[in-house]
Order: sequence, then structure tokens, then C-alpha cells
Amino acid sequence: MRLSRALTLAAMLAFAVAGLVWGLFFWLPARYGGPASVPPPAAAAAPVEGRKIKARLFYVSESGAKLTGAEFDVPYGEGTVEQAKAIVNAQLAPPAPPLVSAIPAGTTLRTLFVTDRGEAFVDLSPEFAAAHRGGSVNELLTVHAIVNALTVNLPVIKAVQLLVDGKEVDSLAGHVDLGRPLAQNLSLVE
Repeated sequence: MRLSRALTLAAMLAFAVAGLVWGLFFWLPARYGGPASVPPPAAAAAPVEGRKIKARLFYVSESGAKLTGAEFDVPYGEGTVEQAKAIVNAQLAPPAPPLVSAIPAGTTLRTLFVTDRGEAFVDLSPEFAAAHRGGSVNELLTVHAIVNALTVNLPVIKAVQLLVDGKEVDSLAGHVDLGRPLAQNLSLVE
């Protein structure tokens, strides 16, 4: 007798909870104008026109075995993500001679975001991998030109993971593990 009362009480409680859930998700929104609409995401802040910052960008050194830093004016971006995009776009742009880019020609930034842990995810166009010259030194310089540009100029960014065409890749040419975010490596800089 006690067991059947307990089961009856549990069944009634389950129905009450189900009714409450149904009311919250179906009855209330229908009664008060339908489901709440989600506001569209706020537009990303674009770089401020005309305003510039100094940024250290990285290029292949004369020896070809290391990177060398050079300071340039880069468009000011409102917030970390927009500033990171401006720095990456400046790093990807072909430099004036005698500087030599470590980045394959035609590479463009698709998108970029930064996590709360300070990890930047940089999604680059397919040319980043397809047009790479290969070789372990070239791959190190290519990867760390971008990683160092972001981590040196934006201390909030602790590590950078490079993506190609929206996907994780193991490496560019089989030498540098791109399956995880990489920290800056200033030992590659003269």
C-alpha cells in the first residue's frame, strides 16, 4: 500500500513538472506574442579610419634562416579582434623590397577570433598551404611570422592556432604541428 502511494505521488509530481515545462516553453510564448526573437549580432567594429598604431611585423632575414622584425604603421582596430585582424592583414601584405615575406603570395585572412583564454584562431585562405615552398625552416618562419606578430603586438594573445580554409591542418609542409595553438618563438628572430 505504501509503495503504490509513493508511486502515485511520484507520477503526479512528474506530470506537474511536465505541465510546468510545457507551460513555460509553449503556452506562455504563444499567449504573449510568440517566442522571443533573438536580436541580430552586433556588427563588428571596423578599424578606425585614419588612426594608426605602431606594430612589429616579421619577415625573412637576409640569411634566410631567421625572421627579422620591422616596425610599421597599422590601422587601429577597435578591440582585440579588430586590432588582430589589422595586424594579420598587414603581415600578409606583400612588403616593399628589400623585405621578403615568409607568407605565401596570395594568402588572405578569412576570419579571426580570440578566446577568453587568450588563444587566437586565424583562418587563412587555401593559398597559405597550397603555395607554401616547403622545407622545415620555411615552414617555421611562415608560421611564426604570424604567431609572433600577434603575440608580440597584442599581449592579451598568448597563443595562435592557424587554420586553412576553415579547417584544422596537421601542418603546412609536414614539419610544424598546427593541430594546437602555438606560443611565440622569439628564438627565430635575429
